[in-house]
Amino acid sequence: MESNWRVLGLAAIAPIAWGSGYYVTETFLPPDRPLFGAMMRALPFGLLLLAFRPHLPTGVWWWRSLVLGTLNIGAFFALIFVAAYRLPGGMAATLTATAPIMIMLVAWLLVGERPRLASLGGAAVGVVGVALLVLRADFAVDPIGVAASFGAVAMSSLGFVLIKRWTPPVDLLTFTAWQLVAGGLVLLPVAILVEGTPPPMDLPAIGGFLYLGLVGTVVAYVVWFRGLRRLPAAAVSLVGLLNPVAGTVIGVALAREAFGTAQALGLLLVLAGILAGQPAVLDRFRRRTAPVETLSEAAPEAAFACR
Repeated sequence: MESNWRVLGLAAIAPIAWGSGYYVTETFLPPDRPLFGAMMRALPFGLLLLAFRPHLPTGVWWWRSLVLGTLNIGAFFALIFVAAYRLPGGMAATLTATAPIMIMLVAWLLVGERPRLASLGGAAVGVVGVALLVLRADFAVDPIGVAASFGAVAMSSLGFVLIKRWTPPVDLLTFTAWQLVAGGLVLLPVAILVEGTPPPMDLPAIGGFLYLGLVGTVVAYVVWFRGLRRLPAAAVSLVGLLNPVAGTVIGVALAREAFGTAQALGLLLVLAGILAGQPAVLDRFRRRTAPVETLSEAAPEAAFACR
């Protein structure tokens, strides 16, 4: 049987790929077209997957695919678009970093995975780390932007947990294709109404979309959904905090963005929160400390017997 750590490591590819998408989007894609970009990441590549896996939904999976595609792709990208336009990037990233906490709570309600206090604490430490990593002093609070950020977190958290609850009758690639197509179809009319006709694209833009579609969407969502299916929600959701970490590291390495003491501390806190909140780490720590706890509990009884 495949190691849980291997499954978690593969799932971590998803937030790292999503984090790299910030640089690719800003550098290569047409400007001011986030909805068009989101639709292009989902619909064409979902159709490409279906071409290789020609299996359409049946029965309840028509509406389930629409629900999951809307929550995980369509509504999520649309709300992130609103948040990005109304909030500074650092604040939007900090608010969406609360997703692990939301996912754990939704998983508790829907699939009975009760979160441990240490996992919730690790997520909270991660949020503080993300704030230090990306938040700047000149941020402003916009109620609509804040509501959109939390709405995006709530939508994706519900969608991710429903993947744990609903077992698809097909392989994971086909299941991902259904969601990408559904989410892309939801985004298509919204992108046309809000942004108008598609922009012209040069070779760098085409290359950027190929990277975002194949790596940042198809590969990322497949390994992410796979992790959610096989591991506790707490384990997978915490590695999602690698998203802003990857974005920051790539920004520093390729775009020469500033990186100081506060950012270094934030990076360490994020990594510490991810590791400390992992259920496997907590179980190993509990097993190692169990004998010590047993001896400490027995010691008072032995002392009492000697009196």
